[in-house]
This record gives sequence, structure tokens and C-alpha cells, in this order.
Amino acid sequence: MELLGEYVGLEGQRQQLRVPCEAPGVTDPFQSLLSGVAQMRELVTELFGSQVQREAQDRVSAAPDEALDGDDEDDSEDENNTDNRTKSDGPSAKRQKTPS
Repeated sequence: MELLGEYVGLEGQRQQLRVPCEAPGVTDPFQSLLSGVAQMRELVTELFGSQVQREAQDRVSAAPDEALDGDDEDDSEDENNTDNRTKSDGPSAKRQKTPS
């Protein structure tokens, strides 16, 4: 038994991921499958780690001043959205003060 996966990158490049599910000394098929899933997870983590690292290097070389900021969102957007609460047509949720 084996697990197969295929990663298709943004530019269309394909990469096959193949993991055998036979663990040494394990005869239970479910334990073998769990072992294969753990191996596949490691492969995917490794693949995405290298992809993220390459992308980060590309960003630094393309625009070093923007890559150091670390915030891809527009800061003016945060200033304009100071009140994100839901509007209601009903009465205010505040309690009315009663005269004592």
C-alpha cells in the first residue's frame, strides 16, 4: 500500500509525492497507513517549507524595503475601518439611567 500526492505550483510545475505505507516490523495495515501518513506529512511540510523559503528570497530580491516591513496590507485601510461593529435598526443596547 502507498500514498500518492501531486503538487501543482503556481506556474504549473508538477511534483509527485509517493510514500510507501509498509513500516518495518508492523503487520497491522492501519498502523502501516498511519506511518505512511506521518511520512507524507513530513514530505509536504518539507515541500512547502522550501517553497515558502524560495518565495521569501524572491520577495527580498525584488523589493527589499517592502520585505522588511512584513505587513502586506495597506495601513490606511486600518485607519479607515475604526468601527467594524454591526449596525442595528433596533434600540441601543445600553441601559437607560433612571432618575433616583
